[in-house]
Amino acid sequence: MNAGFKKDLSLLDLIMASVGGIIGSGWLFGALYAANDAGPASIIAWIIGGIAVLLIGLVYAELGGMLPESGSIARYPHYSHGHVTSFIMGWAAWIAYSSVPAVEAEGVMQYASHWLPGLWDSKTNLLTGSGLFLAAVLMFGFFLANYFGVRYFAKVNTSVTFVKFIMPVATIIIFLLSGLHWGNFTQAGGFAPEGTSGILVAVATSGVVFAYLGFRQALDLSGEARNPQRDIPLALLISIFVGIILYVLLQLVFIAGISPIALQHGWTSISFNAPFAQLAVSLNLGWLAILLYADAIISPAGTGNVYIASTTRVLYALANNGYFPKALTKIDPRTGIPVVSLTTAFVLGLIFLLPFPSWQSLVGLVSSATVFTYIIGPVSLAVLRRTAGEAFRPYRLKGASIIAPLAFVIGSLIIYWTGWVIDSKLLIALLIGIVIYAIFALSMPNQIERPSMQSMVSGLWLIVYLITMLALTYVGSTKLGELKNWIPYPWDMVTVAIISLLFYYWGVRSGYRTTDVGEALEAIEQTRQGSSLLRE
Repeated sequence: MNAGFKKDLSLLDLIMASVGGIIGSGWLFGALYAANDAGPASIIAWIIGGIAVLLIGLVYAELGGMLPESGSIARYPHYSHGHVTSFIMGWAAWIAYSSVPAVEAEGVMQYASHWLPGLWDSKTNLLTGSGLFLAAVLMFGFFLANYFGVRYFAKVNTSVTFVKFIMPVATIIIFLLSGLHWGNFTQAGGFAPEGTSGILVAVATSGVVFAYLGFRQALDLSGEARNPQRDIPLALLISIFVGIILYVLLQLVFIAGISPIALQHGWTSISFNAPFAQLAVSLNLGWLAILLYADAIISPAGTGNVYIASTTRVLYALANNGYFPKALTKIDPRTGIPVVSLTTAFVLGLIFLLPFPSWQSLVGLVSSATVFTYIIGPVSLAVLRRTAGEAFRPYRLKGASIIAPLAFVIGSLIIYWTGWVIDSKLLIALLIGIVIYAIFALSMPNQIERPSMQSMVSGLWLIVYLITMLALTYVGSTKLGELKNWIPYPWDMVTVAIISLLFYYWGVRSGYRTTDVGEALEAIEQTRQGSSLLRE
């Protein structure tokens, strides 16, 4: 467990990893797409999304302090439910994580087209061939920043994140001092022109949840933290609070910054290639626009760098669980980096540049896949409270019996709000992963561990949950992007909440004490006691 990794990350490095994951292309584009979906009520969408992610973050704060592991999203379900549940969750995490560097690289190219128009086709809203090529080159830069070790990665990321944080804060302050159009909050259909359904769709598909989901980067790097049991919970919660405050204020100044003349055809007609930079120009802040165009290259690039680090750790964890070839677990003793996993993360990440050549086309899939991986946290927490009650928990979540099921229900609702078109693609991607796992298990029996009967029974709830959620998006309200409208709005949401709550308790009952969790807790306790002796 975590053997070979270098323990070089401080609390500040971990906070910056999570904040760096949160402040990426989401702040550059999320405000525009949220306003298109919900108008001024998009501010409420950011609050709802922030609260949802905070509840999930509270769950992971306890898990991260108790079991700090690299690539933890693939490890916690392995400890609580065994192979089948863990593989499905780990594969979904790989889909979500490995695509984000491509999303961020595309975001960089879209803003860089201000200087190099040949990178972006404004008619189709897609990257051109040269834009795709330079996006691939940028992803190779992410690879290099991670290749030389976690200490080098931390120095690069911490420095870049300071810059990334300063620019949105400065934008908020400067916009507030520039004479905004506060009447916009009641124009063009009123505060909520699309009603409550527009707010919920904005949460899931416009980039709201996508922006917040970077909070867990500290958790994925926890195997390389100096004092993980103290620092991981702090890093997670601090980064989420920073993200909520920042994004709510950014949406506020974006709404008020738009010229009232541009709202004559409603919020859905608002279109920018570079939202905040173009708004700055309209407010006679040309100098700020120049800085924003420059920062628009730095912010997404920094987030892409963080995510390729996380993708590497998830691949390492999947191989460590026995799902992928053992070569992915080999760590370079010089750098402390699983180089084969890093190379694989880079090569596979390039694939996501090809079928999804625009920022928004990937956001829904990434958000749905990532939220899906997060819903296992509340279930694993409840199972490990029962099966590993002896574990040392430096942070213990109060009210977990209420917060955990609530977090699961909210995560399920976000998946539902994402809609049939995206969720059906996610299910197909997960099925492909299961087929690949089966092929590896049959062709490489000495390297790939086959699931036990107990883990198959324990994972049944998750398979049925996936099919049920897909069925709900098929029969649900068309107001939320579903297909048939057989269950009208808002009764569809009530139905999803009740059904997901039943699955939560089924998932909790399906968990068992695995052999691996005992070994992991023993190793952590030995490390903790050794650290205590050194301090004495």
